[in-house]
Amino acid sequence: AIILHTNAGLWGYNIGDTVQFTSLHPYKIVVSGRIKHFISAFGEHVIGKEVESALLEASTGRELSMIEFTVAPQVTPTEGLPFHEWLVEFEEPPAGLTELETAIDEAMTRQNIYYRDLIDGKILQPLKITPLPKGTFRAYMKTQGKLGGQNKVPRLANDRKIADQLLALARK
Repeated sequence: AIILHTNAGLWGYNIGDTVQFTSLHPYKIVVSGRIKHFISAFGEHVIGKEVESALLEASTGRELSMIEFTVAPQVTPTEGLPFHEWLVEFEEPPAGLTELETAIDEAMTRQNIYYRDLIDGKILQPLKITPLPKGTFRAYMKTQGKLGGQNKVPRLANDRKIADQLLALARK
């Protein structure tokens, strides 16, 4: 995380970004996410970079066009174990949604040992994708007063607030 502070250290401000060093000599960094965008409802410590990498890996070689997505934990499902719910607005829903879920889940388990342990230990079931109708994310951002190019939907949330609002909008 980046903390800006004065020379004397009397004042500091957490700007909310996480960074990854790509080089130490010379120092080079890339912004890798936001500190408040994570999922750890079960101790899995999933971060935005892992989610985006898993999605990129799983979509390689597939006809896949997504408009927007977000991920939230489903702690109390109506049946079965808890899981991560991926709410995705597709340009065109893919034919093999189950295969896409499996590919993303496999990519996630390769990247995050905590997530893999929870899947292997039958604490979590593999992720599930919930396709949303076109325009759902736009409608959500409008209800938040954040419609426009400078605002982004959080990719991850450790609660169901955004997910539940998206699902309510999708039912309308």
